[in-house]
Amino acid sequence: MLLALDVGNTQTVIGVFDPPTREGEALARRAGAAGGELPDLKHHWRLATVADRTSDEHALLLVELLRLVGIDIRGDELKQQLTGLAVSSSVPSVTMALREMAVRWFPVPFVVIEPGIKTGMPILYDNPKEVGADRIANAVGALDLLTPPLIVVDLGTATTFDVVSAAGEYIGGAITPGVEISMDALFEAAAALRRVEIVEPRHVIGRSTVESIQSGAVYGYVGLVDGLCRRIIDELGEARVVATGGLAGLICHLSEVIEFHEPWLTLHGLRLIYERNTR
Repeated sequence: MLLALDVGNTQTVIGVFDPPTREGEALARRAGAAGGELPDLKHHWRLATVADRTSDEHALLLVELLRLVGIDIRGDELKQQLTGLAVSSSVPSVTMALREMAVRWFPVPFVVIEPGIKTGMPILYDNPKEVGADRIANAVGALDLLTPPLIVVDLGTATTFDVVSAAGEYIGGAITPGVEISMDALFEAAAALRRVEIVEPRHVIGRSTVESIQSGAVYGYVGLVDGLCRRIIDELGEARVVATGGLAGLICHLSEVIEFHEPWLTLHGLRLIYERNTR
C-alpha cells in the first residue's frame, strides 16, 4: 500500500494505492482516464492544508483516516501493509514536517518530488527547478493515461496549464490566479460586495448581485480556460485537454475544450514517480 500526498496552498489531497500489478496495468489505468475512478486508487481524501501542523499531528491524522476505511497500520501492521510514501508539496513547512513524520513514525521508502528526482519525462523549462511539484506530477500522470500532445488544466489555488509535447516532453504552460483567490481579492477591494458560494448560476445574466458574482466567477473562468487552451493549441497544434483540481468538476461540463476530467490526476502522477525512484 502506497500513501500519496499532494500538499497545495489551500488543500491537501491524500490517496491510498494498492501495490502495482504490472501486467495489464497501463490498460487498466486508461480505462479510468475519461473521468472514472483510477482502478488502483482505493481511497482518497481532500483536507484543508494547515501549514503549522506538526509531524506528530500529521502522523495521527493519517493513521485515523486509514482507520476510517478499516486499515490499521499501527505496530507490526505497519511493516505488513504500508510500502511507501510519496509527496508533492507547495508548502515548505509541511514538506519538512512530513519528512520528520516519515523518519519517526513511518520507516518506509519516502519520495518527494524535488530537483534531482526521476520523473521519466524531459523538462524543457528554461529552469527545470522552477516547475512546481504538482505540475510535474500532473504532466506525468496525464502522459500515462492519454496520448500526447496534452494540455493539463489544474483548477486549484492557482489555475495552471501544463503542456506535454507529442514526444512526451514537458514544455511549459501558463499560470493564472485561481477562482477563489480572485473572489477573495474582489471581496477585499469592494466593500459593498459579500462572499457567495461558488456554484453554477441559473443564468449568465445575473438577476441579483449574488447571481452576478457567481456568473462572473464561473463563466468568466470557463472563458479563461477555453481561451487560453485555444491559444496554446494555436501555438502547439491539436492537443487533448484534461482537467483536475478541486474546482474542475464545476468548470468541466461548461467548457468547450476540456475532454477529460480526472480529479485524482496528481496522485496518479505521484504514484508513477514513486515507482520510478524505488525500483
